[in-house]
Amino acid sequence: MKLAISALIKFTVGLALVGLLLFLPAGTLSYANGWLFIGLLFLPMLLLGIVLLIRSPKLLEKRLGVKEKENTQKGVVAASGLLFIAGFAVAGLDFRFGWSEMPMWVVIVTSVVLLISYALYAEVMRENAYLSRTVEVREGQKVVDTGLYGIVRHPMYAVTVWLFLSIPVVLGSWWACLCFLPYVALIVIRIINEEKLLLAELEGYEEYKKRVRYRLLPFIW
Repeated sequence: MKLAISALIKFTVGLALVGLLLFLPAGTLSYANGWLFIGLLFLPMLLLGIVLLIRSPKLLEKRLGVKEKENTQKGVVAASGLLFIAGFAVAGLDFRFGWSEMPMWVVIVTSVVLLISYALYAEVMRENAYLSRTVEVREGQKVVDTGLYGIVRHPMYAVTVWLFLSIPVVLGSWWACLCFLPYVALIVIRIINEEKLLLAELEGYEEYKKRVRYRLLPFIW
């Protein structure tokens, strides 16, 4: 019950914060793309949270858990937060002042991409019971090399890149894309820093690197 209450509080706070960041700059609640995004993000999030609460409460607790301890990772998390705040605000202002014209078919296709990305996010969590929101190696942790981990070494980050780059398009703002694009560079920094820890502390990771060559995108990096 304590875990459920904690998860519900964080969910509600996140929903309220995103709503404020979108609709205050938009100057109206009649921002259809804003409601579309909220539905696409928070309804699957609620469903996933319920499933984790029932089937894997320990994983849910880890996903809600502690803050980063390493300075580089703290910087990445802080910078990501600023990008998202700026992106949501710009999208709202874009709607208010009519800066962008986004074709509906582009919004629909990108909405599908967002949902697929979220489904893959859930699959990565199913495959790797050691996942947490922080960069760390837990006692007894083993290398996971099956499923999506057999394609790239960091499928969670790969999925979040597609998910977050789809956000400004779903929101109908070309200008907000400029705010979200630097997220890719932040993920690259996070991965490079994380792999130093994994090589030093996770047994078998060196061999895993040889088997799975690519970190984020197959045949690219």
